[in-house]
Amino acid sequence: MIKINEMEIPTLDDLQFSEKKVLVRIDINSPVDPETGKLLDYSRIKAYSSTIKELIEKGNSVVLMSHQGRPGDNDFISLEEHSKLLNKYLGASVEFVDDVIGPYARERISKLKPGEILLLDNVRLISEELIEASPLQHAKSFLVRRLSPLFDGYVNDAFAAAHRSQASLVGFPMILKSSAGRVMEREVLALSKIFNPDDSPKVFVLGGGKVLDSLRIIENLVKRKLADRILTGGLIAELFAVAKGIDLGRDNINILEKKGLLSLIPRARKILLSGGPIEIPVDFRVEKEGKVIEEPSSKVTGAIKDIGLTTMNIYSSFIKEAKVIVMRGPMGIIEDERFREGSKELLNNALESPGYVIIGGGHMISMLGSRDIESTKIHVSTGGGALLLFLAGEKLPALEALNMSRGVGK
Repeated sequence: MIKINEMEIPTLDDLQFSEKKVLVRIDINSPVDPETGKLLDYSRIKAYSSTIKELIEKGNSVVLMSHQGRPGDNDFISLEEHSKLLNKYLGASVEFVDDVIGPYARERISKLKPGEILLLDNVRLISEELIEASPLQHAKSFLVRRLSPLFDGYVNDAFAAAHRSQASLVGFPMILKSSAGRVMEREVLALSKIFNPDDSPKVFVLGGGKVLDSLRIIENLVKRKLADRILTGGLIAELFAVAKGIDLGRDNINILEKKGLLSLIPRARKILLSGGPIEIPVDFRVEKEGKVIEEPSSKVTGAIKDIGLTTMNIYSSFIKEAKVIVMRGPMGIIEDERFREGSKELLNNALESPGYVIIGGGHMISMLGSRDIESTKIHVSTGGGALLLFLAGEKLPALEALNMSRGVGK
């Protein structure tokens, strides 16, 4: 049982499914090439192999359920290619069923033998899955009522979709014996460190271009006194610099204005006045007349593209002393090799520090490259929107449903 935010989340260790028929909600929603319709990234598909293998090794039969894209979008496709990739990473046969709740799907599930694995087609083919409602309401949905009688238990391993209150995520725990899967468990255990007072000091490194998202996270961290230091980069750093009264030059102000970010200055100023532990760069790496130079934040004349060397050293000193380091969003325009150094330096210092490192957001994860990850010290979140809302202090319906499920089906 994992305890977090006054919730208790059952795990596979608590329920110990053995020789049962188990429905497993995973999230293998992956980027799709709009031209070919082929998957571009397989990392999420690979991540679920541990949960599935464990269930199969205990004599269970497993039915997998996931979504892919949204109706009307280019990435709203069948899960047939996903099933072939699951075959590869599991080293076991995964049968694709071109159906979700129809007669063929239910018949095939009812005849499933121990050790067999099925992958149902895209659950968003069912219109109910696009509705946000309470767990008790979703327990009455056709999706849940038609499938739940066929199963002995339910495992939610889809942390990346945990911020959705949809039927496949919150309805089944109201009826079936339920637990978190290993991917979900790792996510929740890692994030629980943020709330553990013994794991201090905590340093959050927030950058990138999603300013409103970062601002929501910072407001929650400051309100709940969860962060010892919040190190800012990217556009969120520029916003706080302007809120502090620093003149970043007309060009940079124009960029903030064009992105509609100047209206957020009062919120940023309120955080600063409340004593929030916000650190802003003391220097920037800028582009001016085609050249890359470094300028102090008090005398910026070029276009800001990265944090400067002095800021890198200051931020690195905080990172090296931290017990928990959360990194979300780059410090600069990492698509341009000239402006990757700030993000690269802080990431390297975090990975070499004695602290526990949580990395979220596609840009920071991409900077890991092919390096080996020590799982006991580094957690790479599959989260996306779920991680964002968790850090912003909002409840995750899928976790709430698992907490509510304790005692169901026993």
